[in-house]
Amino acid sequence: MWGSFDGGSIMTHTTTAAWPALQSALAGRTFTDLTHSFHPGQPRFAAFPDETRDALFDLGNGDGFTAHRYSIVGQWGTHVDPPSHFIRGGRTLDRIPVQDMILPLVVLDITERVDQDADATPVLQDVQEWEDRNGTIPPGSFVALRTGWSRRWPDGQAMANRGADGISHTPGWSREVLSFLVEERNISAVGHEQTDTDPGLATSRGDFGLETYILAQDRWQIELLADLSGLPESGAVVVASWAKPSEGSGFPARVFAIS
Repeated sequence: MWGSFDGGSIMTHTTTAAWPALQSALAGRTFTDLTHSFHPGQPRFAAFPDETRDALFDLGNGDGFTAHRYSIVGQWGTHVDPPSHFIRGGRTLDRIPVQDMILPLVVLDITERVDQDADATPVLQDVQEWEDRNGTIPPGSFVALRTGWSRRWPDGQAMANRGADGISHTPGWSREVLSFLVEERNISAVGHEQTDTDPGLATSRGDFGLETYILAQDRWQIELLADLSGLPESGAVVVASWAKPSEGSGFPARVFAIS
């Protein structure tokens, strides 16, 4: 037993061994990696430079160890966007606590609609039907939009899916669904398989209003998630972690689900 002082009272805590309890809880579970391996030449926002990678030391060249230097933008591959990515004064990566990196996973599936219409977005009925099957979305959840779009990775042209007029036809979120998830269900974060929060019809005209909205609510997001198709729509846990650059506005993330 140990005590701590909270400014007005003494709180007593019981110390228990965490690993045996966690080991028991994880026994027999399925671990699904939701992260693309990043590399030069992969799909990226058009204004961003490509990755460069140099071997400063190389075992193959007789050096005593191998060490690479990577030059990438923060929003590279499967990555995290903190509020500061779009919002002045918003939380930076180093201000998101580690306990918020392990969250209940909600998978909202619009894959069938996307297969018929690349511009598809979720509607409130999708959320209502999810809750009819699974109960109310838990507060603090990570809600992932399953679109099947990650099957196109790492083909940049297929990911952008531009028509002859240059307009990108990709799925995305909708304002009504994001507003409901934040304001009515108090979720912590969202994620998606496509490049952007906003559908291609919007980003093609420079409209990133949905990404601005979700980050302005002090939520964070993961973009370019790998294939979500093997996950249950409820009951799983998502773990999302990343490096801790001081005042960082984005970084490649390692994301996986436990179900």
